[in-house]
Order: sequence, then structure tokens, then C-alpha cells
Amino acid sequence: MTNHSSVLPLIVGFGGFNAAGRSSGHQAYSRMVLESLGVNERNQTIAGLSALMGLKGADEEAVLSGTLVRRLETRFFDPEAAPGVKKLAPMDAVKGVNQYLVSGKELPKPLPAGWTAEPLDEGGKQFRVTLPQEQAVFVEHNTPMAVQAAGQLPTGFEPGDHYRSQHHPRGLQMSILGASDAVKSMGLAWSEIVQLVTPDQIAVYSSSVMSQLDATGFGGMMQARQRGVRPTSKQLAMGLNTMPADFINAYVLGSLGATAGIAGACATFLYNLRQGVEDIRSGRRKVVIVGSAEAPIVPEVMDGYAAMSALATDTNLMKLDGVATPDYRRASRPFGDNCGFTLAESSQYVVLMADDLALELGAQVFGAVPGVYVNADGYKKSISAPGAGNYITMAKAVGLAQTLVGEQVVKHQSFVQAHGSSTPQNRVTESRIFDRVAEAFGIESWPVAAVKSYVGHSLGPASGDQLATSLGIFAKGIVPGVKTIAKVADDVFAQRLSIGLNDQNVGVENCSVAFLNSKGFGGNNATATVFSPSIANGYLLKKYGTERFATYSSAQEKTTAAAQSYLDEADKGALNPIYEFGNNIVDEEKIQIQRDSIRIPGFEFEIPLLNDEGYGEF
Repeated sequence: MTNHSSVLPLIVGFGGFNAAGRSSGHQAYSRMVLESLGVNERNQTIAGLSALMGLKGADEEAVLSGTLVRRLETRFFDPEAAPGVKKLAPMDAVKGVNQYLVSGKELPKPLPAGWTAEPLDEGGKQFRVTLPQEQAVFVEHNTPMAVQAAGQLPTGFEPGDHYRSQHHPRGLQMSILGASDAVKSMGLAWSEIVQLVTPDQIAVYSSSVMSQLDATGFGGMMQARQRGVRPTSKQLAMGLNTMPADFINAYVLGSLGATAGIAGACATFLYNLRQGVEDIRSGRRKVVIVGSAEAPIVPEVMDGYAAMSALATDTNLMKLDGVATPDYRRASRPFGDNCGFTLAESSQYVVLMADDLALELGAQVFGAVPGVYVNADGYKKSISAPGAGNYITMAKAVGLAQTLVGEQVVKHQSFVQAHGSSTPQNRVTESRIFDRVAEAFGIESWPVAAVKSYVGHSLGPASGDQLATSLGIFAKGIVPGVKTIAKVADDVFAQRLSIGLNDQNVGVENCSVAFLNSKGFGGNNATATVFSPSIANGYLLKKYGTERFATYSSAQEKTTAAAQSYLDEADKGALNPIYEFGNNIVDEEKIQIQRDSIRIPGFEFEIPLLNDEGYGEF
């Protein structure tokens, strides 16, 4: 690493929630590698999850059964009696009589074709309605779900219970909690950071793939006419897939900086991460909150993916195992004999910071992201089929790491976070990419992790699940095994890969670089290169010198202690998310606009206006 002029985007905070628990403090990661932890760490993890789940005391049995992929719980809907409508058409009237008494308020206006309505009183309060001889009828009808496994948040943990969340779709509740967890994990007050940068040196990039499709979002709005009710004034606005970023700006950070909700199917988190990394590397931003939140566990979404033969149905799981009862725990089986992925919910966020600001603040360093690569597939036979783009992203990510930290580090101290969706096609195509890239770079035994085997496929935040897990691997040196499979499938290209069925304790010193890989419908391929804290600190030492780095290391002690105080409270179930509804609103009358700057009340530094954006004079 010889070029010290570039700004390195550092990960100074991270947080969120998925089926394994809370991301900050490596709680969710620790749940994945629970069998490989020492007694004290295991007990701490169980106690923290018990508190999150609202259990009385540390209850290991309840924690184990109420986390990770498992059978769908009835807090969403009853998987044996999912709500739906059955169309019966046509129905013949008995003896030609097809009449009903209908109140005037409920009478459709205008009348459907073939209907007649006879008033039974002068006020029009009640009518005798005669329907045609044959009439189509829609009847509410509950049926079993073909797919009953999901990666749900831990049993008993309801995001909306932790703040005033009226009318908020579940995905937005998770955005508030996830972003707040990330910000609090820094050990730095957000108000302190804001006073050291201009308002437009902050950015938030966050979105969801499927929008907000529960009853308080698009789902309720789109169902309103069919259900005979009116949509609310909030459902359309709340349903937008950009709302995760909007909620964070408005209620967590109070940010006036850049914002966007970038979507790229299952690579969405990495698309947003790429924008944040590029912003910091270019010098445009000093602090960027990056993430995604998704709450897709609704019958319609599950039906949609099942119709594509993308999900692991109960029938296919039983057929795969030759049993009469599906093993929901092992529904997600990356790189093994499998039959589809398992839908999940998750909220994952990281705080990226420019290295100079991090040194000034004494920020913790959990990792660094020097680059994220995105490439399409070119011409395709099918929009859902994999293609050539992922070869490019993966090779470029590995090439970047080799250029920056050297061949030996890549060969012996790197690991892969596979997309690992748990479909027969993915296990072949993705493993072939890894194997060929490994051959090109001389890698002989590349550790491969597949976190979807633990938490399922959360769509937009899926690579956020990978990143949070990678930060845990950097801290503890344990690569989670793919424990849901009995063996690696015969058609997997595993000659140069190390896909462990159990945890691989390779040691912290051998976990220096992570490659996060994501493959999305439509050819949305992305791969990120992520460096460990030791690599990042080595860069900072060379760039800033021994004396300044020593001062920075000393300042970190206070930050680390503050962060630990938050984690201690969070482990007791006291999340206390940041939710500033209607507080500290900018007084627009006090905004000062001059020819060369604009000053926003409440911010220390003004925003310069006379910027040539690098063009120079025309």
C-alpha cells in the first residue's frame, strides 16, 4: 500500500437485526458460531438474546429454538391457514331465486351488470337485491402455505415495541432500530460528528427491494379495493422503497446531506455500499450511513417467489430428505443438495467514515471497504439466470486486494462470503466462479461462508448480513460452517474451495480480507472487498505516521468505553433507539444564504456554494 493520498472508507459502526439477533457487539455472529465459543462468550450470547426476546432470565433452549431459520410463526399469519380468497364462478341460484337483503349504505353504486335493487322503505335504508341466475362469488378462504420456513427475527422481539411506531410498516420499524443500533455502536455522539463537518458532507443510502408490502404500506393500499375498504393517507407514502433512507434522515440523524435508495435486486446492500464508498473516496462526503431493511414475510411475496420455483417448499424438502415431516431448521442449504431458498427479514446498517475524520474523533475501526464492484450480465436467455457479470466483479475485487495488500495475504488470509442462495443452479454457477478465480490467483483452499444457511435470504439486506458476519470473523477468527448440509453437493466446483460443514477456526491472524459476493435477478452482480481492522490500522499508521497514530489510539479508549456502555444496555434488552419525531426541525427563516455559502442553523460549518466540481473555468 504505497498510495497514501486516497481516502480509505472505514467502518466505524455497524448494527441491525436478523434471525440470529442483533448485529452490534457481534451478537448475531456469535449465535451462528455458538458451538465454537468459550463458556463465558456462549453464556453472554444466550443472555443477550434472551433479553432481546423478552424472556425471563437466560433461557438457552428458548433462544436456540427461537432464532435462525425455523418454521413460520403465527405472529405474521397462520401458515396452516393463510388468508386468501376463493373465486366460485359461476354459481347457480337454487330454483331461480338469488335474492339478498342489502343496506343502502352497502349497495354498490352503480349496480353491477344484471343486478336489480328494490327499496323496502322510503328512506332507502334497505333494499331487496336480485342477482342474475349465474353469479361469480369471491369467498374468504384460508389455506395452508406451500412454504412454511422463514428467517424471522428472534421469537418475541418486535421492533415496533421499542419506540412510538404507529402506522409504520415493519420494514421501516426495522430501519429505525437497525440504523440506531449502528450509530450507537460507534461510541460517538452524533451531535459531535455533525459539528465537525458541513451538512452536505453527510449521506444516507438505504432502500428495500420489495418496498413495504404489509398492511400499513403498499400491501394494504393494493388490497383495499378487493377488500372493499378505503386506503389510508399513509399507505402509499409509507410503501415507497426509498423510505428506509427517508426515515433515517428524518427521525434518526436529522440529516440534510445527500440521500438515495438504490435498488439492485439481491445486491441492493452492496449497491448502496458502493455509492457510500465512492462518495468518501472522492472527498464529497465524510460520513455515510449505508444499509437496507426488508420485511418480505407476507403471503403474497412468498406466493410470488414460490410461483417462480425459487423457494424451498415443504413438499420438496420432504422429498429431498425422504421423510414425512419437513426439517424447517435445515430449509436453507447452500452448496448442498437443495431445492430453493428461504425468505427472510433483516435490517443491516454500517457507518462509513473518512479516515482523517476517524482519526480526529478517535473512532473505532471494525473494518474498511476499499472498493465495491458492480457489473451486469450482458445478453441473457432468462432474466433470472446467472451470467458473466459476476466473473468480472469477483475477479476485480480479488485483484484490488492483491494490489493493495499482496499476493500472500490474498492466498492465505482471505475468505469468501458467498451469495449461497440455496438453489441447485446457484451452487453450481457461483462455486464455478469462485473456483476459477481461485485458480487464477493461485488460491488452493479458500474458506467459504454462506450465512443464508443461518438467517435465510433477506433480499435487499442480504449482503449486509454477510458484512456483519465478516466483521465478527475479523474479531474472532471463526468462519461459520454450512451446518445445514450433510455434504457438499457432487456438482459443486469445490476443488480449490474450503466449504466447511462445521465452523472453521482459522484464527484472527488469518482473517484479513473478506470478499462479499451477491447475485441478483436481472444480472445485478456485486462483489465488495473488505479489510480487517489490522489491515486498516496498518494503512493509517503508514499514512499518518507513528506519532499521530499513537494519539489516535489513545483517543479510541474513550470511544470504545462509550460503545461498550451501549452494548451492555442493549444486551439487557434496552435498545432505546434514536427516534426524533418532530424535534429539532430547522427554522427556515434562520437559513442564511450568501453568494458563496449557505448556513443552516444548528450546524457549525456553512456549505460552500462556489464549487467548480472539478471542471475549472469554461
